[in-house]
Amino acid sequence: MSNGKEEAKEEKITQQKTEAKTEETKEIQKPIAAEQQRQPKKMRIGVLNVYSSKNDTIITATDLSGAETLSWASGGMVVKAHREEGRPYAAMQAALKVVSAIKEKGITHVHVKIRAPGGVGSKTPGSGAQSVVRTVARSGIKIIKIEDVTPLPTDSMKRKGGRRGRRV
Repeated sequence: MSNGKEEAKEEKITQQKTEAKTEETKEIQKPIAAEQQRQPKKMRIGVLNVYSSKNDTIITATDLSGAETLSWASGGMVVKAHREEGRPYAAMQAALKVVSAIKEKGITHVHVKIRAPGGVGSKTPGSGAQSVVRTVARSGIKIIKIEDVTPLPTDSMKRKGGRRGRRV
């Protein structure tokens, strides 16, 4: 009988020890769980205006209203040769410059507005526009929407060159 009582005492002691250990671990785990439950980051939205022609790409980052310019860069600012200004590489470098500046200011999401010369000029954006969008997406900034804001004439505008056209 004494053997049975000793076993019961040992079981009680082991139960008490395991209960104490679980209480300790619960106390330790509570602060960690509280730290893990972070508040969601506030979504700060900006607008990325991309003007892309055959000869140059200009990127301007503004706030949502468009009144405050946060940063801007162009293809001509990042390459030396004039012929390189409208190329995708120049547009990509300019986009990286703008993205790093707006990340510092806390912008996390952007609306991208792409514009070609329009009017009597080319209605399609230059080759730099696509590389700007690709670079912004890869840099970690979320793109909410991509919009084409090229001005298109509803009636026809008169092209330069006069009645008989450009004489070469």
